[in-house]
Amino acid sequence: MVEEGRKILIFSQFTSMLELIEQHLHHAEIGYVKLTGKTKKRDEVITAFQSGQVPIFLISLKAGGVGLNLTAADTVIHYDPWWNPAAEDQASDRAWRIGQDKPVFVYKLITNKSIEEKILALQQNKAELAHSILSTDHEGEAKLTENDVMNLFEKF
Repeated sequence: MVEEGRKILIFSQFTSMLELIEQHLHHAEIGYVKLTGKTKKRDEVITAFQSGQVPIFLISLKAGGVGLNLTAADTVIHYDPWWNPAAEDQASDRAWRIGQDKPVFVYKLITNKSIEEKILALQQNKAELAHSILSTDHEGEAKLTENDVMNLFEKF
């Protein structure tokens, strides 16, 4: 993707996963910046990505899910799923902003027959629940129930 000139946002809920990806990018000599809750010079890493100094922006889901305008990006990769689809949608929306002048491609990396598949199914159920609540003008909030969590650990 980098060879094609893509500008990529990679989101993970785990900063330790971002560190593993960071090691690979460093070894491959691919430029990147990283934003986590520990990043002190937030504006500098954002500017480096937006200005084209680096093609990849590693972002923790919690640190980068809101308040960013990253229209330089044309590709969003969710490395691992989060049970709440709204959190992932907010992260993807960093690239879908006013001023975006190119198509944006969003990828979710899911391992077959894994807990990730179950989380994806849970996301779909939560999204359907939220839609049904919103479409009938009822107030409420979709929550992860104890049963939802237990279903994640059932056999495949």
